[in-house]
Amino acid sequence: MSVSTKKKPAPRFATVADLLKRLGDVPAERVRLDPHPGTAKERDVIAARERDGVLCELVDGVLVEKPMGSEESNWAAFLIWHLMNVVVRDDLGKVYAPDGPVRLAPGLVRYPDVAFTSWERLPKSAPTPITEVVPDLAAEILSKSNTKKEMTRKVDEYFGAGVRLVWLVDPRKREVRVYNSPAAPVVLTADDVLDGGDVVPGFRLALAEWFAQAESRGPKGRR
Repeated sequence: MSVSTKKKPAPRFATVADLLKRLGDVPAERVRLDPHPGTAKERDVIAARERDGVLCELVDGVLVEKPMGSEESNWAAFLIWHLMNVVVRDDLGKVYAPDGPVRLAPGLVRYPDVAFTSWERLPKSAPTPITEVVPDLAAEILSKSNTKKEMTRKVDEYFGAGVRLVWLVDPRKREVRVYNSPAAPVVLTADDVLDGGDVVPGFRLALAEWFAQAESRGPKGRR
């Protein structure tokens, strides 16, 4: 599924507070001032990654650094592994890691921590540095600096672009919020099973198993 080509004008910000509020109350240290907020382009997303080794999302003409530490990366890696077992086995499509940028709309680029795209959505043409193919599933592993407003905005953007299923994973709370629409998520805990439904058919993951893998501190019996 490709995004609309009609680009909205970037908003103007009267103050830094206005800018941060617009972005979802993200911490100021995640907002890049070069290029000047409101003027950033997709080429700046690529440049930040290639030149500085930093993943930056493009939101309203602003580069916003994506927070992801080693623990969040580990959680994402295990989720990718579990997804791949099913996706490869049943030849469903492709699974993407946290460094795969997606254009959700003109001027809006996000980096889902984990994404799945079915063969039905994937084009036969050559891949591009920023894909315009919206995934069927987007998962985010929450970091400490992710705010509630930021993630609410991101969930809305995902569904607005055509994502069918969103998982917000909170390692500190040990829970997964499952969104089949922007509202009324189902909250799962270690006692539950994460199900791919008709988006990733055949995928079922006992959260207790995933949590134990991601939280392990050594060989079995020595956490």
